[in-house]
Amino acid sequence: MSGPEEGYRGPATLVVGGRTLDVEVLLDSRHEPFDGRLHWSGRVLAHPALGELLDAGGGAEIRTPGHTAVGTLSDPDPWGGLRIAGTGHPPFPVDGPPPPESD
Repeated sequence: MSGPEEGYRGPATLVVGGRTLDVEVLLDSRHEPFDGRLHWSGRVLAHPALGELLDAGGGAEIRTPGHTAVGTLSDPDPWGGLRIAGTGHPPFPVDGPPPPESD
């Protein structure tokens, strides 16, 4: 049984290799009982400069209003967007603690 969905849809700032880009994102998170960590992932929607950021490689800092996290960009989609994923506190508010770990 899972708890309520967490997520964020809206404006964000993506920082890769010192370059900053204003983008729109769709993000979600889930608690992974196998490692006890919060995992977040989603999509950065199409933007003309995304390909250049993916070529820069490495970690990507993503900022939403009041929140920041570091993730990894990968997998371009057919609509010109990119996947982004990370672990730990996501770049958006999360209501309440994660579900208790199971034995």
